[in-house]
Amino acid sequence: LNGRPTQEALDKLSLKYFTQNSRQTVVENAQEQIASRAQEILSLLGRERSSLEKFGVILDQTSSGLKGRSEISHDIMRKIVGIMAAATETTIAQGRQITQAMEEKSTELEEMRSQLNRYKRLADTDPLTRIWNRRAFDRRMAGIFDEQRSVMFHALILADIDGFKAINDQYGHPVGDKILQGVAQILKTQCTDDCFVARTGGEEFAIIVEGLSEEATVKLAETVRLAVEKAEFIIGSGARKCGPIRISLGVCMASDAANADELYAKTDQALYASKVDGRNRVTLFSSIPKGKFMKNWLLYRND
Repeated sequence: LNGRPTQEALDKLSLKYFTQNSRQTVVENAQEQIASRAQEILSLLGRERSSLEKFGVILDQTSSGLKGRSEISHDIMRKIVGIMAAATETTIAQGRQITQAMEEKSTELEEMRSQLNRYKRLADTDPLTRIWNRRAFDRRMAGIFDEQRSVMFHALILADIDGFKAINDQYGHPVGDKILQGVAQILKTQCTDDCFVARTGGEEFAIIVEGLSEEATVKLAETVRLAVEKAEFIIGSGARKCGPIRISLGVCMASDAANADELYAKTDQALYASKVDGRNRVTLFSSIPKGKFMKNWLLYRND
């Protein structure tokens, strides 16, 4: 978009030229190590079971040997006690060793699970803005339509920075990156914990809203728009201001779509309507006259 590589393109380059640092490879390696540690714990449990079974055999054999004997000499009793004491001491020692080893393996396993969760989050995080990326967004969108009840309580907001190409042309890509980071933080700050905020590519962001009515969702989008417009973006050490920065937004309720693809498409049409109607505004999909922007939106998307 506007000369900037998409995240998909960056992912492909990473896999092609930096496979040793691939985030997906790191996640897979961590999963393999966790499986290995789990197998080691199972092996330890097997050893403990085997040790207890051997001890049980000794007890059974001793018990069987004593049955039917009316008298047992002092020497025989001393030997029996010695054998049982040795077997018991060995079993207890082995149990302690195995318990200690299992505690160590369990600690390693827990640490690796935490590390894997960090790797997974890294794989789902946009490296520039530190919010969710398109991969995580697509997965979250699909989850909305897993059950009908969930659809009734979700909505999608798409936001796009107005005139971003001109900003890059005037100030350069490093400044453009700072603006992307600033807008991302504003979106996160203005949204509640129930919202899922992601950068879906280039200068476009998405907010998956949960638990708000249509009116409240539009109000949230307007709050975000105003917050970005009022924000001051400072360039470099000279404290030179860039802006104001403005965004256009589109809103669609999940109940107005049959699946994730349709929800995204309809929200994108609402965003396109905001762009066509003058930018720096919020448009609700259900408020657009039927077919008004459909043809031009299709041409825009296929361009």
